[in-house]
Amino acid sequence: MKVVLLSYTKNADEICAAAGRSCYSGKPADEIIGKGDARSTLSSIVGMGHHSVIEHATFTFSVSGVSRTLTHQLVRHRIASFSQQSQRYVSLDQPTYVVPHTIAEDPEALDIYKKMMEQIWNTYSELSEKVPIEDARYILPNGCTTNITITMNARELLHFFSLRCCERAQWEIREMAEEMLRLCREVSPTIFKVAGPPCVTGPCPEGEKSCGQPKTIKKH
Repeated sequence: MKVVLLSYTKNADEICAAAGRSCYSGKPADEIIGKGDARSTLSSIVGMGHHSVIEHATFTFSVSGVSRTLTHQLVRHRIASFSQQSQRYVSLDQPTYVVPHTIAEDPEALDIYKKMMEQIWNTYSELSEKVPIEDARYILPNGCTTNITITMNARELLHFFSLRCCERAQWEIREMAEEMLRLCREVSPTIFKVAGPPCVTGPCPEGEKSCGQPKTIKKH
């Protein structure tokens, strides 16, 4: 898996803080930005639940080497933009797929898994010579690798991290979300200071399904 932060709103903390202060000021954001303590202002506004101000910041990621299993979950997050590699137009000549940790750690399971993947790709190759690849792709597995470009605003990212950084999230999308969060904190430390699963700031909402291991906020 490779996660790259392609683009993001520069000075997002300052911009969002100015947007928030402009709601309570006679001056517009352009006259407020850079004046005052953005960290304190933004922490207070977001802490009160006024998350609309952080919608002014957007972040775009390039993600590759992940499975279709992951992207099927990812696109459920509707307040976002996605551009995914097309299996209609991109021929997958080589067998590239994600191997779950539990399978990789079991030699017998790994052997079964690899044999099936080789069989699938051989069949895909044979079909591709007889029918369009958009039809041959129906044989491809959920484990097939893909790449996808993701854009979300900061508010949606906070929601995304609250769900997908949780220990109960599926392992692959959790690993991606944790890396995305690490990258976001590097460029916008105030907005994402307490981002992550609900147990970062309060009690776990999972009840009996709780992992029992609350996360701690990593310092950056």
